[in-house]
Amino acid sequence: MEGLIPIDKRTKQFAIRIVKLYQYLVDERHERVLSKQVLRSGTSIGANVAEGLFGASRADFVNKYTIALKEANETRYWLELLAETKYLPDGESTDFLMSECTSIIAILASSVKTAKGEK
Repeated sequence: MEGLIPIDKRTKQFAIRIVKLYQYLVDERHERVLSKQVLRSGTSIGANVAEGLFGASRADFVNKYTIALKEANETRYWLELLAETKYLPDGESTDFLMSECTSIIAILASSVKTAKGEK
């Protein structure tokens, strides 16, 4: 059912989870550097998708979605780094964040290709 959620709503839900992750990392793990990075990139995905939806042109749409794609890829990097340095606990919550980030990357990549007219 997750796949049927529009990308703007899906990226907003992801951003909310990232904000909660940031709060956890700061409050419980006392980590401030990596958490700030994942907060910035993880919330930027949805902001760029929202801007892209109201782009002035196809090129504007592609540009905003490409930025969202880059931010999603960066977010995956920070999540991997947090997991590999043991700031993130092993378990369903971490697995879900990683899986959702990977799914968002795939959706955005496909959207960019389609909008560019690529196959």
